[in-house]
Amino acid sequence: MATRNYMSIGEILVTLKTEFPDVTISKIRFLEGEGLIDPERTPSGYRKFHEDDVERLRTILRMQRDEYLPLKVIKERLTAKDDEPSPKRKKVELQEAAGDDLATPPTGLHMSAEELAAATGVDRNRIRELESFGILCSHGLNGDQYYDGDDFIVLSIAKDFFKYGIEPRHLTMYRHFAEREATFFESLVMPMLRQRNPDARRAAADNLADLAALARKLKQALLRSNLRQYLQSS
Repeated sequence: MATRNYMSIGEILVTLKTEFPDVTISKIRFLEGEGLIDPERTPSGYRKFHEDDVERLRTILRMQRDEYLPLKVIKERLTAKDDEPSPKRKKVELQEAAGDDLATPPTGLHMSAEELAAATGVDRNRIRELESFGILCSHGLNGDQYYDGDDFIVLSIAKDFFKYGIEPRHLTMYRHFAEREATFFESLVMPMLRQRNPDARRAAADNLADLAALARKLKQALLRSNLRQYLQSS
């Protein structure tokens, strides 16, 4: 599978949200309208943000947050910087949630339902339905509900299932599998977690990570074994 060398505006929102909690898709579009950023467009009109676009956005947001600079001054600084020789655009390596390796969820991410829908392109009704089946779970913070990085990864994977006509209710079997597996693994490492020794707790966390990786590999192998009559080349 070819790796995209750009991110969508929704993926940009997730990338920046941890450092800049107040950033929104509307704000990113506003900065574009003011001429501070100029992302490439696909033939159908979708924005393509490359690594230098992401860094430019971070620079703008930091100038606003840390130096309280007006957009006019920020634009002048960026224009002066643009006149300097710039390095070749680098590729942005995005982990695909449906790939062999599970994407690492962004830490410290707090998104409203509207932001989660905008970042993933999944309809709000779908998000509510997934939550009703326990696939997604909003969290409380000072009376406000939010979704975190794990929810973003889960929803991104669920979105790929939807392409095949799979409904949220069909995904409950994966939730049941995960709950049983988590309970089993917890029983294995609980004696270590009960210890006050930091080394023991770190070892328990390492063991959990190893067990999760082994479980994922075994499930993939067993699934392939059960479907091999359809997967084998003719």
